[in-house]
Amino acid sequence: MDIKKNFKSLNHDLPASIVVFFVALPLCLGIALASGAPLFSGIIAGVVGGIVVGMASGSPHGVSGPAAGLAVIVFSSVAELGSWDIFLLAVVLSGMIQLIAGYSNLGRIAWYFPSSVIKGMLTGIGLLIILKQIPHAVGHDADFEGNFQFFQQDGQNTFSELINMIHYINPGAVLISAVSLSMLLLWEIVLTKKHKFFSLVNGPLVAVFISVLMNYLYQSGFIGLSLSQAQIVNIPVAADFSEFLQNFSFPDFSQLGNYNVYKIAFVIAIVASLETLLCVEATDKMDPQKRITPVNRELKAQGLGNIISGMVGGLPITQVIVRSSSNIAFGGKTRMSAILHGFFLLISVIAIPGFLNMIPLSALAAILLIIGYKLAHPVIFSKMYRLGKEQFVPFMATVVGILLTDLLIGIGIGMVFAIFYILLNNLKNPFIVDRIEGENHHHITLSEEVSFLNKGRIINILKEIPDHSKVTIDGSRTKSIHSDVCEIIHDFIINADSKSIKVEVKGVKDNNACYYP
Repeated sequence: MDIKKNFKSLNHDLPASIVVFFVALPLCLGIALASGAPLFSGIIAGVVGGIVVGMASGSPHGVSGPAAGLAVIVFSSVAELGSWDIFLLAVVLSGMIQLIAGYSNLGRIAWYFPSSVIKGMLTGIGLLIILKQIPHAVGHDADFEGNFQFFQQDGQNTFSELINMIHYINPGAVLISAVSLSMLLLWEIVLTKKHKFFSLVNGPLVAVFISVLMNYLYQSGFIGLSLSQAQIVNIPVAADFSEFLQNFSFPDFSQLGNYNVYKIAFVIAIVASLETLLCVEATDKMDPQKRITPVNRELKAQGLGNIISGMVGGLPITQVIVRSSSNIAFGGKTRMSAILHGFFLLISVIAIPGFLNMIPLSALAAILLIIGYKLAHPVIFSKMYRLGKEQFVPFMATVVGILLTDLLIGIGIGMVFAIFYILLNNLKNPFIVDRIEGENHHHITLSEEVSFLNKGRIINILKEIPDHSKVTIDGSRTKSIHSDVCEIIHDFIINADSKSIKVEVKGVKDNNACYYP
């Protein structure tokens, strides 16, 4: 880990880490609650995901912690195994499986997720965040924080809850969310452009402090409004340090001969790894510097995190898109923001649990609404439409699938449509890549048909090009090139300056799918 480089970006990473901390706190608790696990197990997973995985990972923006996609698996697994301690053993073993997968170079699976599906995933999650947070913003908190499933535990679904919430609106929560949202918009759109001071001070932090003050006034009776216990953050408060230590638990290694433990460990490893790799692809797409995360290293980092989380009583860990996108949306630059958010979680639950338990969920909902809008900005729909039906149909299928099912099923639906178009195109023209190398000049000739299935090979070719080289990418013969490949070339051009590589592109810029100014 390049400490010097990471500390150089601290002025960006510190504010972002504070936002990620506020986003992660209720998610850790909500997912633990939905998993039927001890509440503190979610905090443990958040701390380990931030500090341990953050240090071991190569992802500049990825933030790890407990994921809603595993909540149902955790709930059913604990019931099947009959003990939380036995389940922790399965978590430890799942981490070992992920380590093996990382060392076996299985992370390259991430290269084969089409860009249209990844963008659909980000947009779908953005819309889902908005739809799921509106009830929290008005004070109806029946659904747990971080739930991405269409059918909810309270018997409602994502859309029916928007009607059902009308009967449960809390004016106090509405006022807090309205003030918080107004403050965030004012801060971002107006104040940061007026004076440098407002760029240095964290807008979401100010919004949270104002919301805590409003809640305090509610409780003091100065305003005739109130919030229920379900409408504020609720973390376990220990009377002393010895009671705090009782929140940790340890795996039951006497069950190493239990077949069901291995079966559940394998399921956790598969689902956690898929969610992580999808999140890695998504965060790399959002990275302004277009850096590429080493996927095998990420699997190893996740495996290490799950081993440690399971050893001390935490939930399973994945890289999580809500936290990662929050990090990017509020200016995070390096892994330091993920690491700092883990330290903030740890220190705050020890030192200021009383203050944390004054934070209204409606204020945090306002922050998440901003993040959701940034992920599902209306412009993305028009951009994807202009790319043609081969991109737009899988994109929309993923968005709709995520909204009507859950994250992994929605992505699976999008993949079906993407593969259909890919196979349709691959029937038309064969794919050949010729690589001709001079002493310091690399000439890459693209064939007539270049699909997203060729991403892995093209990424490898470009990664192997040494610093201080000249590269010619010749697409004069190319009749059809997938936009995923265009993005790879575009990202390579952006990153080439840092490696002193001179890039010349021929023919590709005349293709409808690509444009390089």
